[in-house]
Amino acid sequence: MWRIMLGIGHRLRHKPSELSGGQKQRVSIARALVGEPALLLADEPTGALDSASGKDVLALFGQLHELGNTIVMITHDLNVAKAAGRIVHIIDGCLE
Repeated sequence: MWRIMLGIGHRLRHKPSELSGGQKQRVSIARALVGEPALLLADEPTGALDSASGKDVLALFGQLHELGNTIVMITHDLNVAKAAGRIVHIIDGCLE
């Protein structure tokens, strides 16, 4: 199911060197979801991606959230943070 949802099923037999940055990111998300965790931690999930691939990852997180998954994104990008339903700031090591 995750291969289809993530749009990487056609790349099943490809080596990492044959994948784009966005495809590698989706593979890592699929690997994280395979065990059906209660919580998905995503540290700078769009940091190394072009804007189109970044939007794809955020759209995927939106779909996962609609399916009942809890996702915590850590980011310095305000536009990425705005995609979340809730924003918590950490300033000088304290939650605000």
